[in-house]
Amino acid sequence: MGLITEVLLLPFAPARGSGWAIKQVLREAERVYYDPATVQAELGRLAQRLEAGEITEEEFDRQEDELLDRLAVGMRGGPGTGEGTAL
Repeated sequence: MGLITEVLLLPFAPARGSGWAIKQVLREAERVYYDPATVQAELGRLAQRLEAGEITEEEFDRQEDELLDRLAVGMRGGPGTGEGTAL
């Protein structure tokens, strides 16, 4: 039965291969997005922008909360767990 299924699904092989490639790209992007080192670097840049007067205190607080949420997800589930996407 497995061979018959593979033969019948053969015309869809390019789409299945594309789906696999897209999943790999999304997994890597998510790994980088939730990587604690990346988030900490962004927190540092955010603090520099506040000190330079480029953003307001309110904007700093909002962005800091978003970054801390990302950091929590990265620390809790680890990168590539699918928590940040609908996959």
